[in-house]
Amino acid sequence: QLQLVESGGGLVQPGGSLRLSCAASGFTLDYYVIGWFRQAPGKEREGVSCISNSGGDTYYADSVKGRFTISRDNAKNTVYLQVNSLKPEDTAVYYCAADVNSRQFSIRAMCTMSLYDYWGQGTQVTVSA
Repeated sequence: QLQLVESGGGLVQPGGSLRLSCAASGFTLDYYVIGWFRQAPGKEREGVSCISNSGGDTYYADSVKGRFTISRDNAKNTVYLQVNSLKPEDTAVYYCAADVNSRQFSIRAMCTMSLYDYWGQGTQVTVSA
């Protein structure tokens, strides 16, 4: 069974940091583009950051650029999202998603169009004093 499992969310004060993890089971992530998305209550889902299968190409939404860092460890079959300098507006459920990107869309397109076959269940990030 193909599965993505996110972890690492929690309650953090403004300015704090978290490291979110996205672990795959039932398949290897080596050939997949991975994206991190978030959805806050009453808002549309937003593509936060995406990474190519090799890790050589990344995309960040303007709202998180300079604060978030995406990385992958294919040997551990895991993708990470380091989130620093958190703000209350970062509060959301964070999801990871995987897709082979057989149509070879750009990494920016993969993030802005949410073109993914597999999705995790999400992890809650709450930024509050």
